[in-house]
Amino acid sequence: MERVVQFTGPRQVEVAEHESLPLPAGHLRVRTRYSGISAGTELTAYRGTNPYLTRTWDAEARLFREGAAGMEYPVAGWGYSEVGEVTEVSPELVGTPGMPAVGDLVWGIWGHRSEGIVPAERMIGHTLPDGLEPLAGAFARVGAIAYNAVLAAGINLGEDVAVFGQGVIGLLTTRLAQLSGATVTAVDALDGRLEWALKYGAARTLNARTDEVAERIREATGGRGADTAIEISGVYPALHTALRSVAVDGRVVASGFYQGDGIGLRLGDEFHHNRVQLICSQIGGVPPQLAGRWTVERLQRTFLDLVAAGRVDVTSLVSHVVPVGEAADAYVLLDERPADALQVVLEF
Repeated sequence: MERVVQFTGPRQVEVAEHESLPLPAGHLRVRTRYSGISAGTELTAYRGTNPYLTRTWDAEARLFREGAAGMEYPVAGWGYSEVGEVTEVSPELVGTPGMPAVGDLVWGIWGHRSEGIVPAERMIGHTLPDGLEPLAGAFARVGAIAYNAVLAAGINLGEDVAVFGQGVIGLLTTRLAQLSGATVTAVDALDGRLEWALKYGAARTLNARTDEVAERIREATGGRGADTAIEISGVYPALHTALRSVAVDGRVVASGFYQGDGIGLRLGDEFHHNRVQLICSQIGGVPPQLAGRWTVERLQRTFLDLVAAGRVDVTSLVSHVVPVGEAADAYVLLDERPADALQVVLEF
């Protein structure tokens, strides 16, 4: 039997059981060990705010269409940070260069389910690097999201960068920005996360609730403002403060998944008067100026190589490992008590 985590309605979670399916040609079967929960994208489906629940994405036109939902409850098998053991390989694939073999530990995307039937082309080169503990493999995708935002920021050695949001992806962004040569100011509303930011390379921290963030950043940079800000929290007031915090002709990378109308975002203010560049970073692609050399696949693999080399610590960010049967409790924790959790991982 296969177990699958699904949302049956807003803030309703169940673990369903299904018969295991035969393995089709061109696929691998992977038994899941760990699956990381995204506290951003997944919670939009859990809470009922995801745009796919009310509109349809027209992939050809690249537009959302009103009038019909592109996704309905139950929403099954969300999740994009899985690690597992290969248990079956379609016979015609055996011996293919780079193809994982039975018994190999692999990382990839197949959702919160006890086993994944995954197209082979998506798993080539996805064997865990030597010496990397399995739990770390669950960070390949979230690490790539942070990495993509840092590449979009175009950081130069010695520049000042502000990172808004210090959840898991924000902390990884802080670390990668520091590795890229930036002096990082970390911003969050939770003091506990700001303490983590100092461990991950931030030179200074600011509390979004109690500090005048834009003013403090300008003071720390001799009145200039940050060269770049990366907004990773998906909160409109944070995006507005990021726009206020950068220098004239500065850049803001918007990497959060923003929901609803832009309450708190005023584009006629500093954005307009300081000629700020506003750039979207989304894991569906890499910055266009790098597309000849970088791919999303390279982002993921390079991030795991950095982890394996000891340059980025991810396992310390795992605050909870939750048996899959208690998945509903894991989502309540992330939704209602975010200060008590960082990365929550389901264990199968």
